[in-house]
Amino acid sequence: MPPRTPLADGPVPKHVQLREALARQVRTLGPDEAIHSERELMAAYDVSRATVRRAIEGLIADGVLHRIQGKGTFVARPRVQSHLHLASFTQDMRRRGLTPSTRLVGISLEQLPGQAAADLRLGVGAPAWLVRRVRLADDEPMAYERAWHPADLLPGLDQRDLTGSLYDVLARDYALTVDEAEQTAWADQAQSVARHLGVCATSPVMIFDRTSRSRGRPIERVRSWYRGDRYQLHMSLDRTMAP
Repeated sequence: MPPRTPLADGPVPKHVQLREALARQVRTLGPDEAIHSERELMAAYDVSRATVRRAIEGLIADGVLHRIQGKGTFVARPRVQSHLHLASFTQDMRRRGLTPSTRLVGISLEQLPGQAAADLRLGVGAPAWLVRRVRLADDEPMAYERAWHPADLLPGLDQRDLTGSLYDVLARDYALTVDEAEQTAWADQAQSVARHLGVCATSPVMIFDRTSRSRGRPIERVRSWYRGDRYQLHMSLDRTMAP
């Protein structure tokens, strides 16, 4: 139970005062440590449940806290920050000082659906490898990937070790070095990939659609779901724009 510290009425709303007080407390706690319950915070600060929830929701939005349904609210782990650059997940995590690993969910030879076929410049129904993997950083799920690769370029891909960097496999075994890519990103809820990431269905994720090429030939069409509580992007901006 936190010490009793009733919040005063004044120009600063109580939910803002409480949010600042909780932020100070969080700095004394470690990642994944639980904060006090809503009932305890209501009693300690003499505020309503709505005030407590508004303060907590603000800190969740800031990435300071995260909530686990039925268990409580906990201190969030620091997000992994990534700069926008062309690199494999393995390279990206190693640059952050984390140990990358991969769990192969499955690889199968399938017929390409429409949009993936267009992005790979192949006909609809052309044979392609569908590779599904969970990417981990320090043994914690960071991302889930679902990727299409042209079968004609990558014979025997299902016999390769795909628990490391796929880009290394492409370069070493097929002489295909990824040298350019186009990527689109947006935010959504985890939904169907939640079980792979170890989060609830409504947890935020960052989704990346990438088409990668080697010497101008598309060799990968991948969609990745990154945990919103563990990943963030850094971008350097200026006033110029490439033509």
